[in-house]
Amino acid sequence: MSAVQGKHYLLAVCLLSLSACSTTNNANLSVPIPIITPPMQLQQQPIESEQQIFQLDQSLKQQLSAYVQKNKSADKIAYSLLSFLLTNGDNSLSYQSTSTQTASQSYQNLNANCLSLSILAYSLAEHLGLKARFQKVHVPEYWALNQGFNLLTGHINLAIDNKTKLKDSSLVYQRNKRLIIDFDPNSRQARFTTSSLSKKRVTAMFYNNKGGEALVNKHYDLAYSYFKAATNTDASFSASWGNLGVLFKQLDDLKQAEQMYSYAIALNANDNTAQGNLALLYKLTNRVAEGEKLLAKLDKKRQENPYYHISLGNSDYVNGDYANAISHYKKANAMSPTLHESHFGLARSYFELNNITRAEFHLRKARKKADFDHEKQRYDNKLIALKSLTAKANHH
Repeated sequence: MSAVQGKHYLLAVCLLSLSACSTTNNANLSVPIPIITPPMQLQQQPIESEQQIFQLDQSLKQQLSAYVQKNKSADKIAYSLLSFLLTNGDNSLSYQSTSTQTASQSYQNLNANCLSLSILAYSLAEHLGLKARFQKVHVPEYWALNQGFNLLTGHINLAIDNKTKLKDSSLVYQRNKRLIIDFDPNSRQARFTTSSLSKKRVTAMFYNNKGGEALVNKHYDLAYSYFKAATNTDASFSASWGNLGVLFKQLDDLKQAEQMYSYAIALNANDNTAQGNLALLYKLTNRVAEGEKLLAKLDKKRQENPYYHISLGNSDYVNGDYANAISHYKKANAMSPTLHESHFGLARSYFELNNITRAEFHLRKARKKADFDHEKQRYDNKLIALKSLTAKANHH
């Protein structure tokens, strides 16, 4: 899907919010909840219940109880919990930002996003009698391009209270101390601020993510079912209303799309995703000046975010404007030199300009700065492919 025309405007025609959320409460919201009228072609699909999302298989509970000694302090049990995951997996929790799964599925695969792995860790902690709570990590806006959609992703982690008294334990634990389980090294290193998330909100986030995955794959019935479940679970979660707007936009129901975007913004004035999509809808419906004004406001707000410039670079790259893409990637790299994504963007842009030396240089930089093993392996594969292409070219 093509990006919006304009030098500084990244937002693609459809942008989805995944994983993170606003903690805005709509208790005093004067705007009435919109009535959703599903298009005739959509049919409700069966989806997971909240119980199924958090449920642990009986065999998993037995393995966990056998592995973890309950006569330890809460912090030691928390470490044992992570050790249990690693020992019973492939010694590496594979963090994949696009895969949302239930607790049991995440354990079986050990290949999921932070939301899924945090749900798994929460369920394991709860089974052990630990007091755990979800936290939203306030990371900068970050986008990933997937099949024509710009996906805005966020991050959560899990806090375990180590003053929790375990079942059948008389131990007294140190007060006012929390242990954090976080599956993203970037979040751990940067020490972003956090805020509490309810289990209800996390359930809505699960449905929202699953709806986003279905929408990207054009499974509109399933996408609607998940987004609707998210709004039913937590009506104050703005992202699910905004994503319903994206779905209606895909189905050419522009009136309902605008209602969904507007309600998302009413819930959360800082929902930049809904604002960006609303701006694009304005432009589609002959309200160009209003759309341009809103996009310019968002652009100004995002100028200090390196991920925004990476996304602008990605947009230019897709459109074949490699020189401008390089400019954005360099700006992102100057703002935050530790990001591997800007180096990868530079590598592939230079490759398209036939500058193999610079392409290889930045691929090596990206590989060095990557956080996860699967990312390092991906860059290794690209370096091997690049060398193979270079060798063939030299041979001829």
